[in-house]
Amino acid sequence: MKDITELLHDAGQGDRSAADQVVAQLYGDLQRLARQRIRQAGDLTLLDTTALVHEAWLRLAGSQGQTFPDRRHFLAYAARTMRHVVIDLVRARQAERRGGNQPDLTLNTAVVEGAPQSDDHILRVHEALDELATIDPRMAQVVEMRYFGGLLEQEIAEALGVTERTVQRDWQKARILLSMSLKD
Repeated sequence: MKDITELLHDAGQGDRSAADQVVAQLYGDLQRLARQRIRQAGDLTLLDTTALVHEAWLRLAGSQGQTFPDRRHFLAYAARTMRHVVIDLVRARQAERRGGNQPDLTLNTAVVEGAPQSDDHILRVHEALDELATIDPRMAQVVEMRYFGGLLEQEIAEALGVTERTVQRDWQKARILLSMSLKD
């Protein structure tokens, strides 16, 4: 059996069987990411773990020419894709109900351990994260991988090529900036 790095390279070159083998080998990791995302969103996503993994995979498979140097980069990109799946579903629900009179919530500094958030809150975090990305893209990636992807600090550090301490500092600064952004 081929190494996951080789399979990712072959899949990036358009080899469908290699892409299928990547998913088969990393399916457990993808489900872990999806479980984390669903646990944070509660019943707001209208998806279960399997549906979120499959929806994310459809989007990943549709991204032509995307290459991943290793497993960590693939999982980081998968976490981002899952984030967009959830955000798209929340936006679709909000478009259906046009407002819904949901109360505004502020960002809890313990976002990873927090209870399920409302549709409005998830969208506000998403928009605040986009603003943060214009200020410091790496900091936004750290939040994305941790909050939306459920990756550990060590996994984030390896994916971004920085130290764990850098990830911890970025996480602390990002929480403060996002909290200030969400107070408005």
